[in-house]
Amino acid sequence: MEKIPMTPAGNAALGAELKNLKSVERPAIIEAIATARELGDLKENAEYHSAREKQGFIEGRIKELEGILSLADVIDPAKLNGAIKFGAKVTLVDEDTDEEKTWQIVGEYEANIENGLLNIMSPIARALIGKEEGDSVEVRTPGGVRSYEVLSIEYA
Repeated sequence: MEKIPMTPAGNAALGAELKNLKSVERPAIIEAIATARELGDLKENAEYHSAREKQGFIEGRIKELEGILSLADVIDPAKLNGAIKFGAKVTLVDEDTDEEKTWQIVGEYEANIENGLLNIMSPIARALIGKEEGDSVEVRTPGGVRSYEVLSIEYA
């Protein structure tokens, strides 16, 4: 099995979600199923069927998170430096629009573009790997080719 790169923050967030599912959500849904079962005929009991469906989702998510966390390769960006690699917080400027963007390159299960967390497998992250401050990068995106200049690289 292939290891899954992850930052300490991403690992902690997935661990917290798993703990919540096991200690809060799972017991709550078991209680909801028991309550719905007491309402009588299970064939026409919408509350029971809804609770069982939610239980299936919760159990599936628990198994998924356990699998991800068992394969996690936690990489602490604070111990890194130099050219852009996993965990780097990179500030870029779009060479066409002069718009500045800051992203941190993270694993696929913690990526969230709205929060500035860029999936390591994304076209932009793949183009940035190995680049230094001042380098120019061309990235093929679904919207066409974009050119960026690397303004700064931080590891925190």
